[in-house]
Amino acid sequence: MSLTSAQRRLPASDARLGEVLSALSARFAGDAGAHDAAASFPHDNFAQLHEHGLIAQVVPRAHGGGGGASLAQARRIVAALAGGDAATALVLTMTYLQHRAIARADSHWPAALREQVFASAVQEGALINSLRVEPQLGSPARGGLPATVATRVADGWRVSGRKLYSTGIPALRWLAVWARTDEPQPRVGVFLVPGPASGIAGVRIVENWNHLGLRASGSHETVLDNVWIPPDHAVDIRAPSAWAPAGASQADADANADQQAWMVVLLGSLYDAVARAASNWLNDFVRERAPGSLGAPLATLPRVQEAVGEIAALLRVNQVLLDDAAARTDAGDPPASADSGLLKFTVTGNAIRAAELALQLSGNHGLSRNHPLERHYRDVLCSRIHTPQNDSILLAAGRAQLGV
Repeated sequence: MSLTSAQRRLPASDARLGEVLSALSARFAGDAGAHDAAASFPHDNFAQLHEHGLIAQVVPRAHGGGGGASLAQARRIVAALAGGDAATALVLTMTYLQHRAIARADSHWPAALREQVFASAVQEGALINSLRVEPQLGSPARGGLPATVATRVADGWRVSGRKLYSTGIPALRWLAVWARTDEPQPRVGVFLVPGPASGIAGVRIVENWNHLGLRASGSHETVLDNVWIPPDHAVDIRAPSAWAPAGASQADADANADQQAWMVVLLGSLYDAVARAASNWLNDFVRERAPGSLGAPLATLPRVQEAVGEIAALLRVNQVLLDDAAARTDAGDPPASADSGLLKFTVTGNAIRAAELALQLSGNHGLSRNHPLERHYRDVLCSRIHTPQNDSILLAAGRAQLGV
C-alpha cells in the first residue's frame, strides 16, 4: 500500500521508526546475498526507503524533509539498515552526508540549488553523492589538482573527466563533482552535475566495480563527457590554497569538524552494524551446532564463551564511542578532527577483529558462501578504505603526541 506524503516524512523520533527499520533490515537481508553474488544494484531497496521517507530524513523540515535528523537519529537508521545490507546503507550514508553539508547555515550552496536537491529527495527519493577520486589523482585528501575540468561557456559550464568509486552511481540523481576550472590560475571545487538517474546526456557508467566487499554498492567508474550545467551549479570554487587546512576560515574549520564527525560516526555505525550481524550469526551457530564428539552445543564450551565475550567487549567499546561522539556533535561540540580520526581507527579495527573472531570460531561453516558470515567479513574489511586512512590517522596522532 502506498504511503501518503505525510507518512513519508516520518519523524526520525517516531515510535514507529523502530518497526519500520526492523522490517526493512530483514527484507534487505533476504536479498543481500543474491545482490552480492551478482554485484547487482538493489534498486528496490531505495524505492522502499523512499516509500517510508527515510532518504530525506536529514533534509530539514522547512524543505519538506524528515526534520533534519540529528546525528544520533541518522546513526540509528544507518546501523539498522547496515545489519541487513551494508551496500544499501553505504549509499544512503553518502546521501545523508551530502544533505548535512548542504543544510548547514554556513553552507556555500546557492539557496535555489539547495532547494532543488532537497525537493528531489523528498518528492522522488533522489540520491546524491560526492565524486572525488580519479585514476591519476587518487584520493583528493592526499593533495593534488583534479584532472576533471570545468570549462566556462557562455551559458554555463562544461564538465569533463573520469571518477572512480562512484558509490551508488546506477541510482544517483545528483553528482557533487570535484573539479578544477580551465582558467590560467585554476580554481578548485564542487560542481553539481545531474546523475544518470536524471537521464542527462554525457554521463556514462563504466561497470567495472568488481570488489571483494560491498559488491552491491554500484561503485563503478563514471565518465563525464562535456556535460553542460547551468552557471549556478558551480557550487563552491576557490583557489586551491583556500581548501588547505591552513587557508580555511574559522567557519570552514568548524564546518569541517562537524562534517568529519558525521562521516566517521555514520561510517563507523555502518561497519559496527556489519560486525554485529556477524556476531549474531555466530551466536545462533554455536547455540545450534552440536558436534557428535561433543554431545552438546558449541556454546557450552568455555573457549567459545570466552571468544564470544571478547566480541561483545569490542562491540561495547564501539557503542560507547559512537554514542558519545554523536551526542557531542548534536550538542554543537563535535570531536576535533584528530579525535574523529582516532575514533574511526578504533571502531573499524574493533569491527574487523570481531568478524575475524567469528570466522575463527565457525571454521569452514563461516567461510561457506551458503552463509552470510563470509560476506560480512568481506564487507567489514572495506572500512579501512574510507578517508582518513589508518596511516594518516596514526601519523597525525603520533606527531601530536610527540609535539613535532
